[in-house]
Amino acid sequence: MNALLYILPTLAVGLLVGYLIRRYIAKFQLSSAEERAKYLIDEARKDADSIKREAIFDTKDELLKEKSKFETETRERKAEITKLEQRNLQKEENLDIKLSDQEKREKTLLTKEKVLEQKFEDNKEAQKKFQKDLENLSGMTALEAKEMLITDLKEDAKHSANKLINKIETEAKQTAERKAKEIIVSTIQRSVPEVVSESTVSSVALPNDEMKGRIIGREGRNIRAIEVLTGVDVIIDDTPEAVVISCFDPVRREVAKISLERLITDGRIHPAMIEEIVGKVKREINQIIIEEGEKVVFDLGVHGMHPDLVKHLGRLKYRTSYAQNVLYHSKTVANVCGILAGEIGGNVNLAIRGGLLHDIGKGSDVEGGGGHALVGAEMARLAGETPEVVNMIASHHGDKEPTSIEAILVAAGDAISAARPGARKETMESYIKRLENLEAISNSFPGVEKSFAIQAGRELRVMVQNDIVNDDEAKILAREISKKIEDELKYPGVIKVSVIRETRVVEYAS
Repeated sequence: MNALLYILPTLAVGLLVGYLIRRYIAKFQLSSAEERAKYLIDEARKDADSIKREAIFDTKDELLKEKSKFETETRERKAEITKLEQRNLQKEENLDIKLSDQEKREKTLLTKEKVLEQKFEDNKEAQKKFQKDLENLSGMTALEAKEMLITDLKEDAKHSANKLINKIETEAKQTAERKAKEIIVSTIQRSVPEVVSESTVSSVALPNDEMKGRIIGREGRNIRAIEVLTGVDVIIDDTPEAVVISCFDPVRREVAKISLERLITDGRIHPAMIEEIVGKVKREINQIIIEEGEKVVFDLGVHGMHPDLVKHLGRLKYRTSYAQNVLYHSKTVANVCGILAGEIGGNVNLAIRGGLLHDIGKGSDVEGGGGHALVGAEMARLAGETPEVVNMIASHHGDKEPTSIEAILVAAGDAISAARPGARKETMESYIKRLENLEAISNSFPGVEKSFAIQAGRELRVMVQNDIVNDDEAKILAREISKKIEDELKYPGVIKVSVIRETRVVEYAS
């Protein structure tokens, strides 16, 4: 306890002494910091004053430099202005001099003009006097002399012109004739396609002679079905392993030939199968017709043609004119017309188009009145062809007057194609025309469904509608047809008219 009493005062004294020492130290440090801060502030003020002075000096230097530069530029500009002013003054002086010279020249020209006017008046008076003296000497006025001179000149010029015209006409005729011959010969040489001669019969090969009996069928029903459906005459004779199909219409003959070949290959030959095969082949032939038309149009580079005209062109593949295939003929005429048009400077594309379509009327099933030229022209008009093309078709046989040089070229191209040796045969055309007339006569009677000229025109087979024509009327119809044939046609030998009235009943078992 006593020790504690001794320690406590000592501890209190120590704490008091420590506090006083720390207070003194803090006070000393504060005084030192204030002095340091004051020193730093003074130094900063000194630095700022120094920087300010330096900036003022730099600014003054820049101002002096800019002032010097400005003064220099001002002096240069003043010098340039002074030069320009001097130059302008010089120009003004030059202009004054030029104006003065111009005024002098104008005065000189005025003086010369007055002198010339005076000379002109003097010459005019002298000319009048001279003219009056001439009139007195010649005994005619100046107007009369002028008219006489003009008349003499006209007569002389007319005489010279007539001589020149005669010479030019003679040379032109000689040159034109020679040039025309050269063009025609060159054109024929450049377009000489093969001459395609069609016949009226086709031969179908058989695997053996037994097939002939199957083609004929029981009681001849198969061969009769083929002839009725196709309109051809099937000739089965002693020719080994062959059957002959006869018909003047190439389309019918082709349909019958292809149908018979397919029936032989298939082996099932009976009326139902015959009807089915013939129907298919007819559709295929129609497609071939369209393809042939498109091919020839593409080959010749003809664009924008109506599909109906393309189809009629394809039909020409199966038409002949004087034994000449009409499609090949039309293509030849188109090429010839294009060459001729190129030679004389005509429209080549128009000439080719007209040449290709000139016989399009022959692709029609019925020609009608006026022949194939007018029928073809009407077909082309309805198909949207231009009036130039329509006229080219209508005028190529002289039915209409040609209205363009290309129309004349089409007629010439048609003649060139037909005139080549061996291109046509008159007898074939007459023969086919006679067969067509036979069918046309029979088709003109009411109740006739269709008719076929067979046996080289020695027989006319007429199919009638059984609901319109009865058996008694069929006999009368045969007699009337034969009478009309006798009155309107000329033909060798005898023509047999066969009227066929068939009743067909169809039922379906379900």
